[in-house]
Amino acid sequence: MSADLNKLEQIASQVRRDIVRMVHACQSGHPGGSLGCTDYFVALYFHAMKHDPSFNMDGIGEDLFFLSNGHISPVFYSTLARAGYFPVSELATFRKINSRLQGHPTTHEHLPGIRIASGSLGQGLSAAIGAAQAKKLNNDTNLVYVLMGDGELQEGQVWEAAMYAPHNKVDNLIAAVDYNRAQIDGSTDEVLSLGNLRAKWEAFGWDVLEVANGNNLAEIIAGLDTAKSRTGQGKPVIILLHTEMGNGVDYMMGSHKWHGVAPNDEQLELALNQLPSTIGDY
Repeated sequence: MSADLNKLEQIASQVRRDIVRMVHACQSGHPGGSLGCTDYFVALYFHAMKHDPSFNMDGIGEDLFFLSNGHISPVFYSTLARAGYFPVSELATFRKINSRLQGHPTTHEHLPGIRIASGSLGQGLSAAIGAAQAKKLNNDTNLVYVLMGDGELQEGQVWEAAMYAPHNKVDNLIAAVDYNRAQIDGSTDEVLSLGNLRAKWEAFGWDVLEVANGNNLAEIIAGLDTAKSRTGQGKPVIILLHTEMGNGVDYMMGSHKWHGVAPNDEQLELALNQLPSTIGDY
């Protein structure tokens, strides 16, 4: 595991470099949440999920992933490219005119790895539940994953879906919450408190796991492995992933101010000095 973990850490460092470079190049995008979720994406695509980079939209016979908080597209695009879904060089087109890598993922661009348009917050869990039920109808035993931001849990549709999944025993679903306690206007506690999040999900009938350090690859891998072991038991599973916004870049860490702000030239240089190039820049 140590050799594998070292490889994953190298990928994570490179993904973080991709994120800050992509957002800097177009002076637009969302680096904070992307950096905070990098370790989850790397653990998911390079360890936990059974997936095929040749990409078929139906996803038959493989695990599926849905990104609900679509504004963190930089980490999604980088991970997909590094996993072989499309050329890494295409990351240079992020948010450019006629690029397939728009600010929020879209399906009409036909970018491999993207199965729903996302970024209208609160919708991803519903889509993932639908996909999970379709797999059951098709006798497909693979799993469906979905990531949500904690701020988007303030959307009512999330809780409709949260009621629906346990009632219908959607137990081939592993949801995760990017629990960084920050959103565009400040802390979630100040904007609209989520209260006891674990108790809420348990009250709705979910099997709830927590990863105390959602920026530690070993802990995330252990959490995902545990979550997988608890599927198929009549309940959907959710992981509360305690992350830090801007993780990996010291001046961005823990601040909601980097939710949707691009670094300038000097700030980019500072960030890249903290993030070793391990498998090569695009």
